[in-house]
Amino acid sequence: METVTKMAWNPDTNQEYEIKLPTENLVEAALLKVDYPTGGLHKTKIAEILAGQFALTDEQKNAKHKAGYRLFNYHVGRVTGVLIRSGKMVDLKNGLRNSNQEQISGHSRPIRKDFDNSRSTLEELIEGNYQRIRGKLAADLLEKIKNNKPAFFEELVIDLLVAMGYGGSREDAQAVGRSGDGGIDGIIKADPLGLNVVYVQAKRWKGKVGAPPVRDFVGALDGEGVQEGIFITTSDFKPAAKEFAERSSKRVILINGSQLARYMIDHNVGVSTVETYEIKRVDSDYFAENTE
Repeated sequence: METVTKMAWNPDTNQEYEIKLPTENLVEAALLKVDYPTGGLHKTKIAEILAGQFALTDEQKNAKHKAGYRLFNYHVGRVTGVLIRSGKMVDLKNGLRNSNQEQISGHSRPIRKDFDNSRSTLEELIEGNYQRIRGKLAADLLEKIKNNKPAFFEELVIDLLVAMGYGGSREDAQAVGRSGDGGIDGIIKADPLGLNVVYVQAKRWKGKVGAPPVRDFVGALDGEGVQEGIFITTSDFKPAAKEFAERSSKRVILINGSQLARYMIDHNVGVSTVETYEIKRVDSDYFAENTE
């Protein structure tokens, strides 16, 4: 199970400690598969169901933030809020449930009437399902990357940056990836003429990347006399790493796994189009011109 690290608080020692919880993508997928009753379920009950599905320990279920709330319940609540705003879930008077229970679970519960008559709501539902497909695709991409060789990841990153419009052709870009490369995995042109270059580090990471690897990367840039660098990871960055990059005299861009997958989808790297749908509306101008 893919996890994300959260900071919990021990009231007995007044100390913070790290705890692992399921990623937001996993929580979202689980939320959409729950068999909700017609009246919906309370957020607390939903969190309890998901905790059982993920086989969380008592520590994971009961771990609290320093502010006093349970981390897992809050984690689930945040994802639920995103799903409600995207139209995938609805907030009923007595609880929450899927916006389209029939489509998700296969049960014969009717879709809410406002879905039949509201074009905007139907479009929101389509958008919500589209975002769900993107989320699943992003998770699949990261899984493929993690299961491949490190050298493949370095080449993939170069392919992506070239597709994003960095100067030069794919042949001009280099995937270094050699022993003793000083943390440099790739070199690309920042402009078509190659007046400036950007050095790249691409690392598959299990946990969040801390400040030391970013500091080493900045040191490698300094050693090469380069001012700009891109640090890409399949996981995420700790706050200390982000703060160090912001304070650095070098211009260092940090790209985490979620951003990496999104860029790959948007720039068609490692993905292919299966279907294309167009949403059309009545052209009011056309009919106005023909009624005079």
